[in-house]
Amino acid sequence: MCPPAYFEVTYSINPWMDPTKPVDKSLAMLQWQGLRERYEELGHQVDIISPRPGLPDMVFAANGGMIIDGRALVARFKYAERTAEAEAYLEWFRSRGIHAEQAHWINEGEGDILSVGPWILAGTGFRTDRYSHGEIEEFFGRPVISLTLVDERYYHLDTALAVLSDEEIAYNPAAFSPASVGMLRELFPDAILATAEDATVFGLNAVSDGRHVVLPAAATRLIEEIRERGFEPVGVDMSELLRAGGSAKCCTLEMRG
Repeated sequence: MCPPAYFEVTYSINPWMDPTKPVDKSLAMLQWQGLRERYEELGHQVDIISPRPGLPDMVFAANGGMIIDGRALVARFKYAERTAEAEAYLEWFRSRGIHAEQAHWINEGEGDILSVGPWILAGTGFRTDRYSHGEIEEFFGRPVISLTLVDERYYHLDTALAVLSDEEIAYNPAAFSPASVGMLRELFPDAILATAEDATVFGLNAVSDGRHVVLPAAATRLIEEIRERGFEPVGVDMSELLRAGGSAKCCTLEMRG
């Protein structure tokens, strides 16, 4: 995770960002700290990467890359405003003895790459380049399933789909192309389908450890459905971070192996 020490909205690279409306930096920090505390209360270790001046979106650590089996593929950002974040993540991984390489194709980390069971689900349409999916498959040695996003409000895969366990997901069908919806239905016939209301509050921008699911408390219907499936939902308030188009998952880069 990366503290939102320099968090602000001074440019717009997604529909949620409005530079004319100032953010409450103190509230953003409190909400971020609350998320970190929830993870620690659940028994998870939280490692911190230091924020850097001039990189207000660095708080969205999920976009920094992906790590599986001790190998990290670091992001190559689409927009110039975020490109310097990649070097910070390369340095961070390497300082911990983790083999890390920067992606050749545009690839915005766990924003568009989600691990589920034996597969990697990879999004494209707004940020991550479709050609990066082959690079991801080769780098991690796992089959990649490509999914196309079609609603600009859900510009990253992790805003439209949540991995709950190795077999279960929740997603917003309206965010995907018909072909991608067909693929998801085939692979996950019992998936939870999020309502428009829960999608709008970024309810799918969630983090699951296989038992607990940390997600925005405002996603009330989704929380009930997740509970009915046997998970323990943990609601958090990330409303100030949502003003930049991010929530719980965006703030969390999961370390696998």
